[in-house]
Order: sequence, then structure tokens, then C-alpha cells
Amino acid sequence: MPSKELLEILRCPNCVREKTGLLTLHKDAWLVCAECGRKYPILDDIPVMLIDEGDKWVSTPVENLPVPPPEGK
Repeated sequence: MPSKELLEILRCPNCVREKTGLLTLHKDAWLVCAECGRKYPILDDIPVMLIDEGDKWVSTPVENLPVPPPEGK
């Protein structure tokens, strides 16, 4: 899991320019944007903060996110 300090400063790269882009940690494996619903996987303790990666999971309900996240979808 990424450090608490890192999690406090990370923001959704899609939303951060116009909104807060606040992310919540889900099952120590995903960061979920409260504003746009994009979901960013955490692989080997490294958040994958690419908008394209978040787009892949935007329509997946949080309760259906695979844990651990797959290496590629």
C-alpha cells in the first residue's frame, strides 16, 4: 500500500484542474475519484494514475472491482 503521505496528496488527474479530485482508498488496492468515478489500480504499491487507466474502470461498480487489480485490462 502507498504511504499515507502519498495518499493525502494524490488527486484524480482528470478532475484536479477544475475540482478537488479527491480520491478514496478502496480495499488497499484502488483509488476512487469521488467526483468522476474513475478508479485507479494500485499495482506493487504504486498507484497507476493514468487517465486512460481510470477510464477502463469508470463503469465498474466499486463493489465489483477485482482485488488485487489485474496487471492489464
